[in-house]
Amino acid sequence: MEKQQKPTSSRRRPRRHLSKQPQAKDIKPSKSQPKQKARRQSSSAKSHKSRSTPPPTPRTRARLSRSPNPSAIRSSQSQLRVAYRTPQLPNLRRRLNPFATSASSSLPTITNSRNPIRQRPQPQLVADFSPKSSKTSQLKARLPLPTPNHQSVQIRRTRRERRSENSSTRLWILIIRLLIVGIGLGAIAGTVLSSLGTASQPSTKTTDNAPIEVQQTLSQTISSQLKPLLLNKSPLQKQIQTLVKQHPQLQPGIFIHDLDTGAFLESNSRLIFPAASTIKLPILIAFFQDVDAGKVFLDEYITMKPEMIAGGSGNMQYQKPGKQYKALEVANKMITISDNTATNMLIERLGGIEVLNQRFRSWGLKKTVLRNPLPDLPGTNTTSPRELASLIFHLEQGKWISPQSRTDLINIMIQTKTNTLLPQGLGNGATIAHKTGTLGRLLADVGLVKMPNGKRYIISVMVKRPFNDASAEKLIRTISRQAYDYFNN
Repeated sequence: MEKQQKPTSSRRRPRRHLSKQPQAKDIKPSKSQPKQKARRQSSSAKSHKSRSTPPPTPRTRARLSRSPNPSAIRSSQSQLRVAYRTPQLPNLRRRLNPFATSASSSLPTITNSRNPIRQRPQPQLVADFSPKSSKTSQLKARLPLPTPNHQSVQIRRTRRERRSENSSTRLWILIIRLLIVGIGLGAIAGTVLSSLGTASQPSTKTTDNAPIEVQQTLSQTISSQLKPLLLNKSPLQKQIQTLVKQHPQLQPGIFIHDLDTGAFLESNSRLIFPAASTIKLPILIAFFQDVDAGKVFLDEYITMKPEMIAGGSGNMQYQKPGKQYKALEVANKMITISDNTATNMLIERLGGIEVLNQRFRSWGLKKTVLRNPLPDLPGTNTTSPRELASLIFHLEQGKWISPQSRTDLINIMIQTKTNTLLPQGLGNGATIAHKTGTLGRLLADVGLVKMPNGKRYIISVMVKRPFNDASAEKLIRTISRQAYDYFNN
């Protein structure tokens, strides 16, 4: 008994010694029971004082003296919060461990009847059979899982099904709407394309003595916004038909366009003709495009290289190679005196033949093609009366170049020195900005005419002829005169 009353060390003993502690049922009451009861009361009072719990009552002490029931101890062990240390069992002062061994499960317990401690849900004991653990008998605490609510799960599934149904319904509605919009746009596009296709159908009569054909609408290279007016009921149509029949050896291509009303007249205007010097008109437009883009400056100098010098029209061919000219001067000479050397200099400055052809195609020109440098005596460079007229029409519509560049371009064309063709058919007070083209088998002139009464029209005439046939020049003058008289009345 004296050995059991020795105070225990402050160091906590391992759990394996719990099995060696004496059981409560083996402890016999001694003669010094009153002293032990006093000590027990003092120790229990101190324990209650430290844990803010009232001391046990005489009824509780009497209950402790009885032999404990193992089943009652197990049931009360889950509710126990405080254990009281006795002189015989020094480890009873510790708070009972829920994972204690069977040696400590048979110890007597004391409950507080006056101020009972509220019970908390005890964790369930689940054995850990993980292969990582060497002791499979070790227990882990785990709170009980909540019971699944099948009704709420069913409600969630119903909501998800409704959402999926709503999303699929919305998707089908969107697809149907897109189909309706696509069908509508397709119908509109088909109507527009069919109307444009009807308007741009070429003429089937292209014989030498073909009558004048009047189109109701212009092709896309001219404009789709012009008002279609009939010129076949006017005296101009009959006069030109009679004039063409008088020159069976010639093959003229004619295009006359009233800029004020939108009416136009054409005959063989879609045929391909050798361009001659009329190819210089689209080159001039490309030059001013690069001026507006900042790629070329009007006052910059261009050097005349030996390979650029060409015979034919112009006087720059008589200058020494290596001489420099301002870009604006070169462009001016190309049009006013139709200088071939100046034309070759600009072709090289603008990037070459292929670059210019790409530019022409971007404008919608299909028959205007540059194949060789000037003078191109074989006539490999090509164009058509309709496409030459479309160039001037787009300039008047404010396309391709700035207003300032357009003004400069028109002023250069007004200064053209060759005035033996279209200008010969104009009356007093009329002005024309035009460009001529001459080969042994071709004669051409295209220009913009402004009349004293304020009317404006575009006229483009190209004539295939026998070599140096003078009747072609006379035909162009007569057509110009008849057109002027028609618009002047």
